[in-house]
Amino acid sequence: MKYTVITGASSGIGYETALEFAVRGKNLIIVARRLDKLEELKTAIHNINPQLDVIIRTADLSVTEQAYNLYNNLKGYEIETWINNAGLGDSAFVAEHNLNKVETMLRLNIESLTILSTLFVRDYAEKEGTQLINVSSALGYAIAVGTVTYSASKYYVSAFTEGLAKELELKGAKLKAKVLAPAMTETEFAKNATDLDSFNYKENLPMYHTAKQVAGFMMEIYDSNAAVGIVDQNYEFKIRNQIYPIIEG
Repeated sequence: MKYTVITGASSGIGYETALEFAVRGKNLIIVARRLDKLEELKTAIHNINPQLDVIIRTADLSVTEQAYNLYNNLKGYEIETWINNAGLGDSAFVAEHNLNKVETMLRLNIESLTILSTLFVRDYAEKEGTQLINVSSALGYAIAVGTVTYSASKYYVSAFTEGLAKELELKGAKLKAKVLAPAMTETEFAKNATDLDSFNYKENLPMYHTAKQVAGFMMEIYDSNAAVGIVDQNYEFKIRNQIYPIIEG
């Protein structure tokens, strides 16, 4: 029995992506901090397909040790696809940073993603049909003033994953590494990034996607042989080959 792992699955893009994979009959391992939300998701998945096996794992991936613990805890399962979706934003000028929040963001967006990606590649590079999809951002390819550190963390995700994709290609590995880079998406992200009690997307933004739309983009890059799926400045989703220049040798 094979499984798809999705981190940050309790809401937003991760939640909707889990439902998309359920429609395709994929067994799921859903990961997040909030057990109650994961239980809700499990029920929603079984409403789609009661035959699917759904494994719940709680983890706070802003704690580096928990990234290792999560992966080791899943050693007994055969994993087909690993999606590093968990992430945290921060909307503040650099001089006004809450450094505790920034540290947490960097551990989640960079450290844990790198650890989980590396461990998965070590074990699954030669397994047919396997994929690693790391969720970056359109701000992993463009810098917005006021979110510079968040943007830099997503530049890392994009560069790391594109480079990994090229390494795997050059080695003739069976595993494919891919980047999904959405733009503003109607999730809890903006509320958490700005430390507001709520955030109304319709009132504050001229353009954005719903989490369900971005989950659809996830499935497009999943079905593609390309390395990057990115939302451009016109809010159109594009499948691309690698964007960053690659130096070989």
